[in-house]
Amino acid sequence: MAEWRLVMNASELEVGHAKAVLLDGQSVAVCRTAEGVFAIEDVCSHDGGALDQGTLLGDQIECPRHGAMFDVRTGKVLSLPAVKNIGSYKTKIENGDIYVEI
Repeated sequence: MAEWRLVMNASELEVGHAKAVLLDGQSVAVCRTAEGVFAIEDVCSHDGGALDQGTLLGDQIECPRHGAMFDVRTGKVLSLPAVKNIGSYKTKIENGDIYVEI
């Protein structure tokens, strides 16, 4: 059964940045864009790079290792060398706190 988990206060994450959080043993990259807050698996499907360490460009994040791009809204892979999508999670902001549904 899905549940919402408090991951951080919204003031801890500026627009254009990503931050890794651990949820049930899985690293999740929480990303803040001009559109809102999104959460994806914090692992590049190409070679396991930590996406929270990459560059967030609008609604896309670039893996710091080899430059694969992913859509932070959906987890969809957008460029090589990655070819496999990654998981994405629902998010919400309530009373100034960011929650991720797992």
